[in-house]
Amino acid sequence: MEITGRLVADAIVRTTNNDKEVTGFRVAINRRFKSNGEQKEETTYVDCAYWRTAKIAPYLTKGLLVQLYGHMTAQPWVSRDGEPMASLNFHTNEITLLGASAKKSA
Repeated sequence: MEITGRLVADAIVRTTNNDKEVTGFRVAINRRFKSNGEQKEETTYVDCAYWRTAKIAPYLTKGLLVQLYGHMTAQPWVSRDGEPMASLNFHTNEITLLGASAKKSA
């Protein structure tokens, strides 16, 4: 499966209990459509995990457009208000950097 979106924050590397590093990041996927003649936009946020190497993390900065290949899962959970919710999780196998981020280089 392939998705394309923009990072909503810089990637974060964390270490699991068995000392494996995972790079985590979130992308926003925008969909534009017309409804009753009016232009609308809908945004879906997807949490992503990349296990191959943490060396890519410094390049995954807020605003960067990325194309990702992998597979999607949904994780159900219950909000503080008792409402059933779900989050989308993308298990990333390959990352293609498509454009510069909004962050200025120092």
